Amino acid sequence: MELKTISQVSNAFKISTRTLRYYEEIGLLVSSKKQGYAYRSYDEGAILRLQQIVILRKLRIPLKQIGDILNNEDVVQAIEVFKQNITNLEDEIAALSTIKVILNRLIETLQKKTKLKLKLGILSDDYILDAIDSLSLQKVSFKEEKSMEDLNKAAESLSTLKSVRIVHLPPFTVAASHYIGENPEENAGKQLEEFVKASNLYEIKPDARVFGFNHPNPSKDRPDYGYEVWITIPEDMEVPAPLEKKHFNGGLYAAHMIILGNFHEWEWLLNWVTINNPKYEANYADDGGECMGGLLEEHLNYLYHCNLNWPESDEHQLDLLFPIKLKEQE
Repeated sequence: MELKTISQVSNAFKISTRTLRYYEEIGLLVSSKKQGYAYRSYDEGAILRLQQIVILRKLRIPLKQIGDILNNEDVVQAIEVFKQNITNLEDEIAALSTIKVILNRLIETLQKKTKLKLKLGILSDDYILDAIDSLSLQKVSFKEEKSMEDLNKAAESLSTLKSVRIVHLPPFTVAASHYIGENPEENAGKQLEEFVKASNLYEIKPDARVFGFNHPNPSKDRPDYGYEVWITIPEDMEVPAPLEKKHFNGGLYAAHMIILGNFHEWEWLLNWVTINNPKYEANYADDGGECMGGLLEEHLNYLYHCNLNWPESDEHQLDLLFPIKLKEQE
């Protein structure tokens, strides 16, 4: 099988090149280099392994547990992971089933009393207990056979965000680190980390926040893309080259927190902004798409982790920030 470039694999699996590189960093995936070619490529074994990762992610298996499964030939390891996740799902199903039954009982009761005013007794503890007592003890019935199409539909349904936060970012001054080329996030981050430590920023501004975005965005016609990282600084602070001092005007954003690596959830947030909410709409920046249209990634607790020299881990969280505005009233 011919080696596939990182761009080809990214397009085929609809996974960002950044996610592919992160899978390599945590030992889930291995790439190779074509002779005379500077960028990552993947052989048949890597492609098959990535297919397994994609399926396991759709089954809601955490990345660490996926690593435990794929890096261990003992089938017992996989069985234990699946059993643990089934237990978690059964607890979730039981909780949702309880809520569903109680809501149905409330609907039935209220439909019988449509001409009466709602009474608080309807929501009393005794009423809820009676509803819970009426729950069926039978397990939820599923078809034994499920296709990949069914799995994709289930994954799509579960990707609908229901708890997006609305936040306002105030204006602030930043030190900006920018890099275009291989591993732009990592290289831009190194430049910023050097500045943070050399300036003793943690002592000067312990509440500093860090934001990043693609600059420019990756595309089929562009093998290199860039990443820019900002850290908030005091307005009168000097910034050494190659960093630049910039001002951010602030704005309103839809925010969704992810664990590092789950960048596919950008699509979930996009759908929430553009499809699944009646109140807000996208408020893209006029940058020709070169800088993610004003979308930002806030690296939570970055300064604290940097100060303590903590390694990257599953605890590294990011807020995906999508610029929004109130819809005009028709």
